Amino acid sequence: MSTVTDVVDELRVLESEAVHIIREVVAELERPVLLFSAGKDSIVLLRLAEKAFRPSPLPFPVLHVDTGHNFEEVIEFRDRRIKEGGHTLLVASVQDSIDQGRVQESTETSGSRNRLQTRTLLDALEGGRFDAAFGGARRDEERARAKERVLSFRDEFGQWDPRAQRAEPWSLYNGRIRRGESVRVFPLSNWTELDIWRYIAQEELELPPIYFAHERRVFERDGMLLAASEFSTDAENAAATTEWVRYRTVGDLTITGAVRSHATTIDDVVTEISAATVSERGETRADDRTSVAAMEDRKREGYF
Repeated sequence: MSTVTDVVDELRVLESEAVHIIREVVAELERPVLLFSAGKDSIVLLRLAEKAFRPSPLPFPVLHVDTGHNFEEVIEFRDRRIKEGGHTLLVASVQDSIDQGRVQESTETSGSRNRLQTRTLLDALEGGRFDAAFGGARRDEERARAKERVLSFRDEFGQWDPRAQRAEPWSLYNGRIRRGESVRVFPLSNWTELDIWRYIAQEELELPPIYFAHERRVFERDGMLLAASEFSTDAENAAATTEWVRYRTVGDLTITGAVRSHATTIDDVVTEISAATVSERGETRADDRTSVAAMEDRKREGYF
């Protein structure tokens, strides 16, 4: 059975690995950017980036790809956290992509803007001439992400080929890219959801309140509890009930499901996660349920 000391030591190893990856990429690439959703993983990633360059400011900006269908608590936290850290925030808007005719929004009730984020992200990376994008994805989240290397290379169209990845022996990372190519970087690849929460506890990191149990109006669709909102149909909002819930992941509120819970503290959440048998994306993200290869299909197109 792991002791507190063992857990701390494991987290320090993971932290050291992540900080090393971040520094290596900044040393090898010219224009990195850090993707920030104000979710738990990106909050940990931002703290690691701050540690990597402290006391100097981050040598790159922070980018949020905004679907426009947000939890208000998350956006409030995003703006405050970036301001307090003294970082530069860039917001790429899916609504702008729709208005400009770059993407077309689904008219289906169960449709979401998640898939539309791909075009918005690619446009933002091209517009900012960013050649590397740090993301908070972990291998334990989903099978397509389990295939990905720490450095995930994308072609000139931003697309990913899972069969054309570079070996990373002994944690040696080759960041060399050709003109037009870019790389997605995942310093949290070897972390688990439980590691994330234990690190949050250790570092005393603040999170948006939706991660903890609270009363919220929710309705059920396809076996998931979704937030009642202006983006739901009148019938769905009318069928909503008030439940004690919390969220395991942050995303477009139209497809991000809540879980019934009374976990109001980090210790409570750690206990809950320790007993979980399904990853947070598998349990609470409707967009990953559309097909077995849903995430891989989106990643091939240029998704996070």
